[in-house]
Amino acid sequence: MYRKLYLLCSFLMWAVFAFTQNTLKVQSGATLKTTGGVVITLQDMNLDNDGTINQAPGEGAFRFTGNANNTISGNSSILFDIMQIAKTGAVKLSLLRNLEIGSSINFESGLIDLNSKNILLDPLALLNGESETSRIIGPAGGYVEIVKTLNAPSSINPGNLGAVISSTANLGTTTIRRGHVSQATGVGMGSISRYFDINPTNNVALNATLRLKYFDAELGPLNEATLVMWKSTDLTNWSNQGFTSRDIVANYVEKTGIADFSRWTLSALNNALPVQFVLFNARCDENNNRAIINWKTGQEMNASHFEVQRSENGSNWTSIGTVQAAGNSNTDQSYSFTDNNPVATGAGYRIAEMDFDGKIQYTSIIRLECGKPDNWRVWPNPVNEQLFVNLSTVTGSQAGIRVFDNRGALVREQRNNLLPGNNQLNVDMRKLPPGTYHVVVEWGNGQSRKGVKIIKQ
Repeated sequence: MYRKLYLLCSFLMWAVFAFTQNTLKVQSGATLKTTGGVVITLQDMNLDNDGTINQAPGEGAFRFTGNANNTISGNSSILFDIMQIAKTGAVKLSLLRNLEIGSSINFESGLIDLNSKNILLDPLALLNGESETSRIIGPAGGYVEIVKTLNAPSSINPGNLGAVISSTANLGTTTIRRGHVSQATGVGMGSISRYFDINPTNNVALNATLRLKYFDAELGPLNEATLVMWKSTDLTNWSNQGFTSRDIVANYVEKTGIADFSRWTLSALNNALPVQFVLFNARCDENNNRAIINWKTGQEMNASHFEVQRSENGSNWTSIGTVQAAGNSNTDQSYSFTDNNPVATGAGYRIAEMDFDGKIQYTSIIRLECGKPDNWRVWPNPVNEQLFVNLSTVTGSQAGIRVFDNRGALVREQRNNLLPGNNQLNVDMRKLPPGTYHVVVEWGNGQSRKGVKIIKQ
């Protein structure tokens, strides 16, 4: 039973919202509007937004407190000007949808779990006060992103994400993403639980210095006194970049003389993972309405078995099958599992590897929507002036379109609102020089992602 309230004293609300047990629900069509820097405190409460939360600078803050794990969810986008996390101890606030931050996230205590979702920081936004006990985590995936113009930067740490950049060159518009999934940097190698994607418009002859910061809680089994930088241009193959300096008290590793950027992380030599996943794939068998999950390992040590896990919301996972592991192997081992009853509205899949000593290692997450028609088309290809992206969706959401050149640099980005049904989006390609480009589109609150290679004539 909902209790409908109108708040007129501490903040201004247009339309109707409701409380149901431990959830603040913003109804579809409602606008939650704050003024005068008011702070809305949600103690041991979830936030579920189907309406409008779109704060301008100085309008207020959302503060999440208490000793219970809570979530942020809903079908509509959320823009917090200031977000405060003050949960007790290691209590988590988990994201079930993407967020945008206008000014800052202020950390006092507790954790924010990305949970495969993304936090987009506006160009002047910051992470304030992250610490060993209060920080962002994301073992299931997701990232924090900021886009800044970096012209001859000198020790610039965009968004306080922890990637400090210096260069005598003008990098131009630069996208920086921080994720928290350990990277498989080589055979039997794993990184700390932090990586950075750095994509500048100008990505050649940078002669840059990069300092990567980290928390001790992200080290896992690594000895921080042996950390060096690793780089990947294709997210599969990694090269050891060494280091110029490192400080295990201040928690950073620095490298000078960097010519170009891509994905970077910190790892060490001879850092053995129990299982090295070299392939994880899931696909729909539309003829038989089932999902087929395949994975391959390049190395196994002390591996007991694999659990195939499925989740409808990206937070609560259920084991739907078990496959015996090889145990100990230095050769490729292939595995497969069939989900004969896939969720009609879509679900995420991952593999959990179980060691004999009880340790668990997870793959990344792949989302499938079996039984739905093809909802994606990009044309014409090759393109001269206008590129058209056709999307068919059941519910409204926002689509993000990014265009990368053949060096991996972001050259165009736009966001469009999608309505239920068929949508056609236009991407202006006229100012881009001829060549090969990669177009990536995300929609459905980050749940759907497609990419295609485009030739610009």
